[in-house]
Amino acid sequence: MDFELVTDTSSNLVDDVIERFGIHVLPLQFTVDGTAYQSYLKGEKSDLKRFYTMMREGKVITTSLPILSASDKTLRGILEQGKDLLYLGFSSGLSGTFQATALLLDQLAREYPERTVLYVDTLAASGGEGLLVYKAALMASEGASIIEVRDWVEENKLRLAHWFTVDDLMFLFRGGRVSRTSAWAGTMLNIKPVMHVDDEGHLIPLEKVRGRKKSIQGLFKHMEATALEPVEEQTVYITHGDCPEDAEALADLIRARWEGIDITINYIDPVIGAHSGPGTLALFFLATGRK
Repeated sequence: MDFELVTDTSSNLVDDVIERFGIHVLPLQFTVDGTAYQSYLKGEKSDLKRFYTMMREGKVITTSLPILSASDKTLRGILEQGKDLLYLGFSSGLSGTFQATALLLDQLAREYPERTVLYVDTLAASGGEGLLVYKAALMASEGASIIEVRDWVEENKLRLAHWFTVDDLMFLFRGGRVSRTSAWAGTMLNIKPVMHVDDEGHLIPLEKVRGRKKSIQGLFKHMEATALEPVEEQTVYITHGDCPEDAEALADLIRARWEGIDITINYIDPVIGAHSGPGTLALFFLATGRK
């Protein structure tokens, strides 16, 4: 690669992909009962199971924008090495992370006019953002230019389907995604919403089903209805909030339908997980559209 690829921790990439392609990951920040943590530190393994245990125990968890001094150090370091860079960021419809980082990149572009500094609002989150980064890294490793990679992401980001379900609606209520009444009624009636990320990058509830099994089947049915052919040649990402058995159950449904399909499973990072809660399950693939 003759340029460096940069993303943030909301892309939920597995370590093997980060290391294989040399992807730079900007950490976001969260706090647990007032103590601040970075959601990603290169070379350090995060205990995400423990994070979700703390959520279940009722710890107060909040999130914030990226630490711009840390982002500046990473980005400036790339440019000072004589490399161009492309940043693929967390949906502006869900966080101010992209806008803050884009402003920093604009400043750096003025300071390093000889370098090419590009960025894309992926309008994606979690494994959706991660799958776009993975595809971009593959293209770059095969010799695509920074412009070609940027253009591919812009042209295909709205084909990256996001389908989510959650186990506890109260976490979405605390994050302002559903009303208190909806969260309370849904909890009492064992309602599990099936949601997606729309073309503006917002999280939108679309369906209500009763019970966890039906919600998992709902994610699969949306893939079956909209996935781009040939589906068995796709790479699919599944992310979860400490419910690995449900993630495997979803993966089994997909493998039974499309033999040989490539599936990567990973935890949802704390910055997203703080709002979606334990038991969140998400599915990402290329489709005819996001809905």
